[in-house]
Amino acid sequence: MADRTAPNCHLRLEWVYGYRGHQCRNNLYYTAAKEIVYFVAGVGVVYNTREHKQKFYLGHNDDIISLALHPERVLVATGQVGKEPYICVWDSYNVQTVSILKDVHTHGIACLAFDLEGQCLVSVGLDSKNTICVWDWRRGKVLAAAPGHTDRIFDIAWDLYQPNKLVSCGVKHIKFWSLCGNALTPKRGVFGKSGDLQTILCLACAKDEVTYSGALNGDIYVWKGINLMRTIQGAHGSGIFSMNACEEGFATGGRDGCVRLWDLNFKPITVIDLRETDQGYKGLSVRSVCWRGDHILVGTQDSEIFEVVVHDRNKPFLIMQGHCEGELWALAVHPTKPLAMTGSDDRSVRIWSLIDHALIARCNMEEPIRCAAVSTDGIHLALGMKDGSFTVLRVRDMTEVVHIKDRKEAIHELKYSPDGAHLAVGSNENSVDIYGVVQRYKKVGECIGSNSFITHMDWSTESKFLQTNDGSGRRLFYRMPSGKEVTNKEELKLVQWASWTSVLGPEVNGIWPKYSDINDINSVDANFNNQVLVTADDYGLVKLMRYPCIRKGAKFKKYLGHSAHITNVRWSHDYQWVITIGGADHSVFQWKFIPERKSKEALHLAPQETLADSNSEESDSDQSDVPEMDSEIEQETQLTYRRQVYKEDLPQLKEQCKEKHRATAMKKRERAPGNGIKLHFIHGYRAYDCRSNLFYTQTGEIVYHVAAVGVVYNRQQNTQRFYMGHDDDILCLAIHPLKDYVATGQVGRDSSVHIWDTETLKPMSVLKGFHQLGVCSLDFSADGKRLASVGLDDNHTIVLWDWRKGEKLSAMRGSKDKIFVVKINPYLPDKLITAGVKHMKFWHKAGGGLIGRKGNMGKTETMMCAVYGWSEEMVFSGTCTGDICIWRDIFLMKTVKAHDGPVFSMHALEKGFVTGGKDGIVALWDDTFERCLKTYAIKRAVLAPGSKGLLLEDNPSIRAISLGHGHILVGTKNGEILEVDKSGPITLLVQGHMEGEVWGLATHPHLPLCATVSNDKTLRIWDLSPSHCMLAVRKLRKGGRCCCFSPDGKALAVGLNDGSFLIVNADTLEDLVSFHHRKDIISDIRFSPGAGKYLAVASGDSFVDIYNVMSSKRVGVCKGCLNYITHLDWDKRGKLLQVNTAAKEQFFFEAPRGKRQTIPVTEVEKIDWCTWTCVLGSSVEGIWPVISEVTEVTSACLSHDKRVLATGDDLGYVKLFRSPVKGRHAKFKHYVAHSTHVTNVRWTHDDGFLMSVGGGDTCLMIWAHEPEGLRDIKLCDSEESDIESEDDGGYDSDVTRENEINYTIKALSTNMRPMTGVKPHLQLKEPSIDERPPVSRALPHPEKLQTNNVGKKKRPIEDLVLELVFGYRGNDCRNNVHYLNEGADVIYHTASVGIVLNLTTSCQSFYIEHSDDILCLTINQHPKFPNVVATGQVATSPSIHVWDAMSKQTLSVLRCFHAGGVCSVSFSATGRLLLSVGLDPEHTITIWKWQEGAKVASRIGHTQRIFVAEFRPDSDTHFVSVGIKHVRFWTLAGRALLSKKGVLSSLEDARMQTMLSVAFGANNLTFTGTISGDVCVWKEHILVRIVAKAHTGPVFTMYTTLRDGLIVTGGKERPSKEGGALKLWDQELKRCRAFRLETGQIIDCVRSVCRGKRKTQTALSKMLNKVNLGHPAHTINYSPEGDMVAIGMKNGEFIILMVTSLKIWGKKRDRRSPIQDIRFSPNSRYLAVGSTECAVDFYDLTLGPQLNRINCCRDIPSFVMQMDFSADSSHIQISTGAYKRLVYEVPSGRQITEQTQIDRITWASWTSVLGDEVVGIWSRNADKADVTCACVSHSGLNIVTGDDFGMVKLFDFPCPEKFAKHKRFLGHSAHLTNVRFTNGDHFVVSAGGDDRSLFVWRCVHTPH
Repeated sequence: MADRTAPNCHLRLEWVYGYRGHQCRNNLYYTAAKEIVYFVAGVGVVYNTREHKQKFYLGHNDDIISLALHPERVLVATGQVGKEPYICVWDSYNVQTVSILKDVHTHGIACLAFDLEGQCLVSVGLDSKNTICVWDWRRGKVLAAAPGHTDRIFDIAWDLYQPNKLVSCGVKHIKFWSLCGNALTPKRGVFGKSGDLQTILCLACAKDEVTYSGALNGDIYVWKGINLMRTIQGAHGSGIFSMNACEEGFATGGRDGCVRLWDLNFKPITVIDLRETDQGYKGLSVRSVCWRGDHILVGTQDSEIFEVVVHDRNKPFLIMQGHCEGELWALAVHPTKPLAMTGSDDRSVRIWSLIDHALIARCNMEEPIRCAAVSTDGIHLALGMKDGSFTVLRVRDMTEVVHIKDRKEAIHELKYSPDGAHLAVGSNENSVDIYGVVQRYKKVGECIGSNSFITHMDWSTESKFLQTNDGSGRRLFYRMPSGKEVTNKEELKLVQWASWTSVLGPEVNGIWPKYSDINDINSVDANFNNQVLVTADDYGLVKLMRYPCIRKGAKFKKYLGHSAHITNVRWSHDYQWVITIGGADHSVFQWKFIPERKSKEALHLAPQETLADSNSEESDSDQSDVPEMDSEIEQETQLTYRRQVYKEDLPQLKEQCKEKHRATAMKKRERAPGNGIKLHFIHGYRAYDCRSNLFYTQTGEIVYHVAAVGVVYNRQQNTQRFYMGHDDDILCLAIHPLKDYVATGQVGRDSSVHIWDTETLKPMSVLKGFHQLGVCSLDFSADGKRLASVGLDDNHTIVLWDWRKGEKLSAMRGSKDKIFVVKINPYLPDKLITAGVKHMKFWHKAGGGLIGRKGNMGKTETMMCAVYGWSEEMVFSGTCTGDICIWRDIFLMKTVKAHDGPVFSMHALEKGFVTGGKDGIVALWDDTFERCLKTYAIKRAVLAPGSKGLLLEDNPSIRAISLGHGHILVGTKNGEILEVDKSGPITLLVQGHMEGEVWGLATHPHLPLCATVSNDKTLRIWDLSPSHCMLAVRKLRKGGRCCCFSPDGKALAVGLNDGSFLIVNADTLEDLVSFHHRKDIISDIRFSPGAGKYLAVASGDSFVDIYNVMSSKRVGVCKGCLNYITHLDWDKRGKLLQVNTAAKEQFFFEAPRGKRQTIPVTEVEKIDWCTWTCVLGSSVEGIWPVISEVTEVTSACLSHDKRVLATGDDLGYVKLFRSPVKGRHAKFKHYVAHSTHVTNVRWTHDDGFLMSVGGGDTCLMIWAHEPEGLRDIKLCDSEESDIESEDDGGYDSDVTRENEINYTIKALSTNMRPMTGVKPHLQLKEPSIDERPPVSRALPHPEKLQTNNVGKKKRPIEDLVLELVFGYRGNDCRNNVHYLNEGADVIYHTASVGIVLNLTTSCQSFYIEHSDDILCLTINQHPKFPNVVATGQVATSPSIHVWDAMSKQTLSVLRCFHAGGVCSVSFSATGRLLLSVGLDPEHTITIWKWQEGAKVASRIGHTQRIFVAEFRPDSDTHFVSVGIKHVRFWTLAGRALLSKKGVLSSLEDARMQTMLSVAFGANNLTFTGTISGDVCVWKEHILVRIVAKAHTGPVFTMYTTLRDGLIVTGGKERPSKEGGALKLWDQELKRCRAFRLETGQIIDCVRSVCRGKRKTQTALSKMLNKVNLGHPAHTINYSPEGDMVAIGMKNGEFIILMVTSLKIWGKKRDRRSPIQDIRFSPNSRYLAVGSTECAVDFYDLTLGPQLNRINCCRDIPSFVMQMDFSADSSHIQISTGAYKRLVYEVPSGRQITEQTQIDRITWASWTSVLGDEVVGIWSRNADKADVTCACVSHSGLNIVTGDDFGMVKLFDFPCPEKFAKHKRFLGHSAHLTNVRFTNGDHFVVSAGGDDRSLFVWRCVHTPH
């Protein structure tokens, strides 16, 4: 039987021929050591030209496509393609990985660049958004990421002269990026007039914001800032692919084959045309250039590298060649010389010297070449072509001997016979032709028989037979040279084959993996001398196996390097080398073969060799020599921790179910009970699937875990304390080196690791987001700063954390097989080991990744435990066979036999080790494992008298060992924790059931005892008094399911899983009697009350049997149930049985006969039941949860005083209800400690304790009962209930409106008006009838516009500057006005502008970087950050800007995922952290380190709107969020956010209201303002007091003054004598003082308050004068003299006021719909009124104030938008909602259609957005949103427009060309409603629709 291990020899990559030039650019550089670095296929190559040597970097697993050189020129970054591509930063000197950057990009990494310092690396992905990502590459951390462009990006570069600036370019764009915070903000380059918009291929940055870029047409574009300054035309004939900057200047290379050198100012120095040189050729294309000193490197499209010396530039050296683009298939080796021949689809055949590593000949053919062969004498070379022909050449001079074409399909294989007489040619036409060599290749035979194309052929040594493989997987034999098929297999038995390249046949069965029928192995070649075989496959792997390998799935060593499929592989003639060729990467790899005897010496050579050697994971399937796996380990590897429902899923499930149960929710629901329970003691310890999870703490307590609880056990007092932060099974535990903190990892969909303090039991940090399913192993580093964790996902991901910060430092896939242990090296925290099933790996950290090497151990053992020894490279591991392996670095030094059976746990001491194994022995060793110093056997005989229980068996399997305090702590698989004294005695401290579900639970009728029975086949009696021990245990034949004490407590009945039950003596546990009447499981068993005369036994067969206990006879059977019986109860008289079944049926039977009774519901409630453990019936209806579809209530138990019902369910909750539980979904208190299902709950006889048992977690938990009234307020740990009560927290119109606001995002904004018709820029112009001749004799046209009141010289306006803003956003924001500089300045916001108002000068200054409406604003109160402001905006992916209020400098921009907008921001106490809340449906809460732009933590906030979230003024970790029926108290632990709901139950009748504001007081007090005007006072998260009616309306805002702790509240209130909308309170909110605001409103509503020194500020704004009109006003116009003003209303009325007195002069209502525009004619005679009713009415003002209509314009196609009078008041132009502009006569109302006449009118004003003169104001992207308003300046030279995107734009007037050039000004929200020039063109005033603000812009005129 052939050996099935991998061969001992190996391969080492020696040379790679080729260079990747196609589809890549800028990928060739000189390193500092003057070596050349580039890449080919998946290998980074460092080529030393002087010594002609190559080094290889093999850290990638797919094609590399991008490369960047670090500024110090030693480190290289390379990026690859693939589904999950990563970037490696590696050292070009020792080719080792320094850092791995992963988990951001998809598809591939297109470009890379380092910044000037080399600290940051930028990468561009190949995904659809071309994501740009900036990395801190040493830490493997993303600093910023942003979508790059919609099209491909070709190059990216850092600006080396300005920090934090980048430039990227690509298809039809160039972008200039600035990095601020975590945001990359682009500005597009403006091509302007000096260049065409075109694709930019490469870049280089220079001083003074100058950027040079190479374009597709061969020009060089020079940019200054973001504007194109000039172009250097024709720099190259066509596209410029590469540009390289160095000290002397720039080098560029292009498709035209030229390299040009330029000086620093981009003046040309010289040209090198490579096409003209000796080695050049037509069509040479340069892809990469690098200029260093006097050397230039050039890489070409066709895989050559040239080196040019500048002063001798006509003679470039060709230093590397490879095949050009096209698949490479043909490979042959010379029979006697070290030569290899390759032929490719690039039509060239090349001969390579394997000794000189060089190309020695090449010849171009007519056709693509698919295969090659050399004749046995080495004279002829035959080539098979793609077109079905083959050619034979002479090797020495490449001249043609013969060219034959007999076939039409490609020739895929040809071979010469060993005697040199024949050539066999296999084609894709399913046949092989045989040609005679000496007969000048005459065809002598043909082999027909395949029904698919021929893939491989081999001759026999005597040249008598040929074997073929074809594409359908058949292997055929032919007799030669006739070609007759051989069918008799006997003839072939003794045939020896001259070569073996076939993939089919018994000798090579092992090359195929087990159970696979795939044909992805392309080529094989056998080395008969060394008995090895090498294969090449579609995954780029070269594998080395033993030959012959007869059984499938043989072991191998695998080598990476090729990227995708390897098409061919051959041994060289003397078996020194292996040559492989890649298809797509068209590269030739040469591997050195290192036979066995040499590979021993090679072990200590270069470190890189061992990287690629591997007993790879795929090949670990099964080795012939691995012993059978130990049963215990087998069991453990098969455990799955998947859950049907994870706790994380509950909120969503509840939401879904809530929808269904809206109706029931409206009903009044039963209150939660007043009493509570508190976990008191747990019997249990989890060891059946965990190891090393038991430790001493600093104070000598013992810490371990069981179920979902971390337990700290005090052995002196025999008490336990609990860490309850987990919500599912804990699987592992590690202790900090200082023994004060513990880390625990749990099961979960997104499972978390908690680090908690063993003293305070508070979480220090929670790590999550990386492990699926669960965390199975943890370890702290020796300095305690790092933590390593291993997940349960399929790849067993390993993550290294900085646990205090909660940051992931590195992560990597660990192994396909289960990992049992991870350990961090105590001496070098960057190194770690993992051990597990058939695996031992040594890892070191590299940036964001880990690099692992397999331990070198010959055969792979399963490792169960590992520790580091006394030096950094010594590692000791325990195997599953009982050996200890001793490692040095990655090499196994020796093994020592330590235990019989697996070694489960080991622990390193100062001078030695301690180990524990399955054999139940603890062994102490010296420090080299030379001798065993002492062993302790765990036996019952040595159990000390103070033990808290009994050992179940001798020598239990030991799973955990720990030392300390003079003792050895031992944990066993049976769930016992023992303390072994060094002198020998053993004390048992804690124990629980063993593996198997626990179901049976019974409490004693009058003693503090309880009994449990479990599937582990034991019955146990526990003492509940303070001694907490197991009193007795008895083994059963079978697992048990239920038990029950008799009423006198003397007997105990136990039901077993096989249908039998027994009654035992309750003291001695000896049998009294047993029965076996049923086949199925006994599910419940009960003694009748009183004397206990009868025993009812329920079984899974759906019967209840009734036995007479005295006579031991069955007296009755209850029949009629349809399903498995789950619960039983007797009534007080012992006459009636109540039964529940699994089908949710409830039955009643009479005892003892078992007759079925039907009892009406009303009667059932009157019956006095002896016990109540049923879960069905009207009196317990409320215990079923909202989500009862996914969870069962498994058990219930009513307390003896009948007040409280306890239940247990499948999700691990123990709940308490107030009994009786009528009505659905009652409120409850719930407690999590069990992990999965709670199988049973029982009260003790005096209701003092509640017992619960867990199914899967095997534990018995004892809960202390705390009756009502005695309880402390703070023990209210349980959250109240499933559905929040629907009783509403009050109503207020303002709050409702704010909650329902849909924020328009500007970029998505649509029309404000209901427009119809075709947009102006899309309308076709009708040609006018008489086109005027070019030289017109007609009168010159009059001016389009009357130019009034502007001085003599007209000057166009070139810019607008924001001068003043009237407005403040208060209707839906709060807390957004603050004092700065000791009250000298006020800061607030409106629209998208942040405003700082100086109170002394009344000057405003603006921050205008936001792209859309600002919704929230806060200032940093910490003195270190004066005047630092944060503002958050609306947007699909909004950003938060942190800026300096005085200088308006942006300090940081945080791009966040709060889709919709940011509605609240708050700084922490130290000012370093910023908290933000989103408007997304989840209302996410995020915490940022704003200076770095790093996200610290993020979590779903609440399902409904959160209004405010604020940090406590004294904390960086605590904050409070308030919103719609919601108050939550949050803590930041590491990177996790933990929250508690506010608890109301401490106050009678308190109900959760909608909370609107929050403030803080000393000693953890929190104040929240509600919608009803009350203020709630909270202590921690408990409600302690309500200040009723602090305001009469909602309390919108509160402000805590840090200096004196006084609190200001603001609300909605009618001003009265004693009350005002603004109040100032003392710290406890006891006394207050009210202020009145003189606003003239009927109701004051204060939205924001802030207190400075001695003054309080509220948010309201200033006007000159004000009139209340009583209706919403729509439009307004001044008369020409300025003495009257006309106002149009929404109800169709209009009024005229006198300006000076604001008295009404006249009013009229002729229309029912809103007035859209109203105008005085220039001569003050007429008033025109345009309305939505498609009409314009004219009124003559000279007739006096009764305003009779004199005429109107009809047949207007749509509503009126704008109107303008002509200068002589005789015409009016109207623009309408149908995008039509009409002209009418005044006052007759006749329409004028003649174009010539219209052209002659001079207009008094122009506000129309329609008309030929203004077509240019419509932008390209106005398909959804419109230009809404316009105004031409009084000088007639400019027009300003406003649009639905909120932009103000300035154009020249007239602008008849489409898409005219303009300047744009941002600031408003979406929808501008109007815009006007003021008198004299000094200012432009714009009005925003949604933001209710007026912006005043100062006009900047062009100088004369």
